Amino acid sequence: MNPFQAVVLGIVQGATEFLPISSSAHLVLVPWLLGWASPGLVFDTIVHWGTLAAVVLYFAKDLWIILRDWALGTLRLRPATPSTRLGWLIIVGTIPAVLMGVLAEKPVEALFAAPAWAAGFLLVTATILVVSERIGRQGKEAESMTWWEALLIGLAQGLALAPGISRSGATIAMGLVLGLRRPAAARFSFLLSVPIILGAGLLQLLDFIGAPGASDSAGLLATGFLAAAVSGFLAIHFLLSFVRRRRLYPFAAYCVLLGVFGLVISFLR
Repeated sequence: MNPFQAVVLGIVQGATEFLPISSSAHLVLVPWLLGWASPGLVFDTIVHWGTLAAVVLYFAKDLWIILRDWALGTLRLRPATPSTRLGWLIIVGTIPAVLMGVLAEKPVEALFAAPAWAAGFLLVTATILVVSERIGRQGKEAESMTWWEALLIGLAQGLALAPGISRSGATIAMGLVLGLRRPAAARFSFLLSVPIILGAGLLQLLDFIGAPGASDSAGLLATGFLAAAVSGFLAIHFLLSFVRRRRLYPFAAYCVLLGVFGLVISFLR
């Protein structure tokens, strides 16, 4: 990998992690379409920590309030607040993805080696986005969700383990179907990403320790980390601004175009 490829793949990971267009599909399809070698586990670990840095930095104040109120409210050191409840909703919403990741690890890994599957699942993401906009009835804030609604959003997040199904797209779409306002659905999706990205990053870190080439490519890893962090931060800001005024149809159209293109190229090759 050269510095240009590190920047491109870092930007791809950071931007597509939070836009509803599937980062996993892009990390499968972009190197495949460009004829680049796989960046490997070490680089993948580092760029995921870059996206984690982006979401933690963007929501630093929110995350601190949620963590503080959840801890104090749970220990009954102060009355529970809406942030206390939101903390519990995030925990409940994280459980399905953790269980699904453990149970379906091997089948999911196999899908990452098949670009055609990633392209096909992009069409599923497009369908999810369109259907949610058509049937969603917006009105609620995230703090007013029930435990079952948080669990359903968590199940949607678990489905996004498959490359091509967007994590942010699936969770935002489920939020819309359950009646959340579009900005509230996007905000909850981003907050829900923190524990799952953190957990995945820690698991990758175990494999990262002692991995060959980790110290030899420090410059490339730092480049990928910064590219992912900056692009992720900008993607969060863009999407939150976008959903206040517009629907998710442009992202659905993009997923259709990239998915069809990927399937055609896969067939021709």
